[in-house]
Amino acid sequence: MIKKTDRKFERTRRHIRVRRKISGSSECPRLCVYRSNANIYAQIIDDAQGKTLVQASTLDKEVKTKHSNKEAAKEVGTLIAKRAIEKNIKTVVYDRGGYIYHGVVKELAEAARTAGLKF
Repeated sequence: MIKKTDRKFERTRRHIRVRRKISGSSECPRLCVYRSNANIYAQIIDDAQGKTLVQASTLDKEVKTKHSNKEAAKEVGTLIAKRAIEKNIKTVVYDRGGYIYHGVVKELAEAARTAGLKF
């Protein structure tokens, strides 16, 4: 019998595998991305202290596109970079959250890079 693969479980497994290698510090925090069917979330986390330093999502008032598409990802990427630079965070480690670096996840990363974040 052929079993159907559980996509959420596979993504979680990939994320755990990536998180073994990636960790955010005070000097270089982690930019974590979560993508749902309706929204896109990004946060910059200091894993040493266990605190979220900056966050942005499509639920914010500054973001005009309220969907989970490439245009919204560009807006969220520029917003997270702007907020990070205001808090003197210039370099981050990109955590794609187990997602393939393609589409929405890629657009968010490129928008954050063009807005001034280095990773």
